[in-house]
Amino acid sequence: MDARFNMFDNETAMKFFKRFANAGLVIQQSPLPKATQELVSLRASQINGCGWCIDMHTKDAEAAGETAVRLHLVAAWRESTVFTEAEQAALALAEEGTRLADAHQGVSDETWAQVRKHYDDDQVAALVSLVALINAANRLAVILHQKGGSYEPGMFAAAFD
Repeated sequence: MDARFNMFDNETAMKFFKRFANAGLVIQQSPLPKATQELVSLRASQINGCGWCIDMHTKDAEAAGETAVRLHLVAAWRESTVFTEAEQAALALAEEGTRLADAHQGVSDETWAQVRKHYDDDQVAALVSLVALINAANRLAVILHQKGGSYEPGMFAAAFD
């Protein structure tokens, strides 16, 4: 199935995307580790079934030096040994923050305590913002049927230069 609508050919959509990209830039420039940013984005995108975002974050992470083993194990991070405790806390937050409807409490106190144990205030601000932003990006791409497979590393950032 082809994409339903080309947001990049629409003036209103491009105005929105430029601001959206600027919000992403704040997170990218934050002290939250880049590897954590990509792992969190990948995990939320897997949960949401966003092929475009899975493609983008897998390729961007790989281009930044992430290992294939870690990328392949993101979906099963609880059953693997390749993620740090801090990364596990971030992945748990990504899952719980993405699956809000699955639990009445949203993010659990246990997960929040682990996040606070491993991340300072600026990193927490970036992490929470990232979870919100990637979920919004997933929804845009899924609604429009934007398919994965054609993304090239850095391509999205270059569109807004």
